[in-house]
Amino acid sequence: MSGNDEELLLGNFIADAVKGKKAALYSPGITRGIYLHRLIDAYTDTHPVVADSKIRLREKYKKYATVIVDLYYDHFLANQFERFADESLANYSQRAYSLINHHLPNLPERVQYFFPYMMEQNWLLEYAKIDGISRALTGLSRRTSFVSGMETAGEELALNYSLYQQEFDAFFPELELYVQECLHNRLKLV
Repeated sequence: MSGNDEELLLGNFIADAVKGKKAALYSPGITRGIYLHRLIDAYTDTHPVVADSKIRLREKYKKYATVIVDLYYDHFLANQFERFADESLANYSQRAYSLINHHLPNLPERVQYFFPYMMEQNWLLEYAKIDGISRALTGLSRRTSFVSGMETAGEELALNYSLYQQEFDAFFPELELYVQECLHNRLKLV
């Protein structure tokens, strides 16, 4: 969603680790990426197609259904990355890792903690595989304070793969248009 805008990419990447008005501590370009990420999250959280995916998961995974859907959709994006980008996922991953690593000392502490693991284990590339998403979900499950069941969510993805793929395929082009509108119309991202 960031195209070739490096600061927008950095802001998008760190957004979940930057709370409230702390976004203003960063350069205008990074701040813009943080706010864009927040707009994307709000759009995604209220989209009816995403709601269908969450409803299917809610009975078994309760409040963690939202996290699981996010990772499922990350999988579909990674799995068909070249459909949405002008480069391979492998090239994009290396470019993104290099950029983030270069700026790491200035990024939030939480990002500084997890990023080396992300880069070493090549999470972006691993997300293209069901096994990679399963490992990510299992890791998240270990870090929850309540029983989440997320360690079984990879099996759910495999079982209903085409259904989740259809939902992603219906949702993602609409998200792309929304982001293009936000960036084109220079909606107040800051």
